[in-house]
Amino acid sequence: MAHQLTFHREVDNLKKKFMVLGSLVEDRLQKACLAMQTRDSELLDEIIRSDWEIDDMEIEVEEECLKILALHQPVAGDLRFLIAVIKINNELERIADIAVNIAKRVQTISKESSLSFGIDYQPMGMKVQQMFKLGLDALVTEDADLARDIFLEDEQVDRLRNKAYRDVTRELNEEPGHAKCLVNLYLLARHLERIGDRITNIAEEVIYLVEGKIVRGEGN
Repeated sequence: MAHQLTFHREVDNLKKKFMVLGSLVEDRLQKACLAMQTRDSELLDEIIRSDWEIDDMEIEVEEECLKILALHQPVAGDLRFLIAVIKINNELERIADIAVNIAKRVQTISKESSLSFGIDYQPMGMKVQQMFKLGLDALVTEDADLARDIFLEDEQVDRLRNKAYRDVTRELNEEPGHAKCLVNLYLLARHLERIGDRITNIAEEVIYLVEGKIVRGEGN
């Protein structure tokens, strides 16, 4: 009985730490999407400087999971939960890294002041943020149906990425002198698409947690 109490207490502590990490990553994603619109230099610097914070917490969560696995050797649903947390933990860290890459690329684009062409990334950014929130909600509530909704959202993100590609390609033909800046503009769409892919991976892990089945590629 004491062993079980210790196990559940450690899992509860892990969940709290994991949700703090999720909130930090969500905050970083929101700021990166805002910075794409405003190009605020202070906000961009803040996103880049704070990267270590998420890296450290990601390591803490993984170490906590491995410790629980080693000490308690859980089975069935408890084991699936810990495996899902380890995998989702890694996805969260990568999402935060992509947010930093967005900030760095926006800094590069901001140096090119003579380009009048731009892309409104607000719809794509909002869609990705919505997906992220859905992913965390699906995990907390262990709702596989909610997780599957993410696959449909990801298709919309892909369509917005394709539109950005067409817009930039058309502009490249008209303004070849701004090729480097235009390519960087398109790569922002690629970054957002990659975040969408990472969130889709999270959805797949939630489905595995709830249903015990692997659904790799179901969202494709």
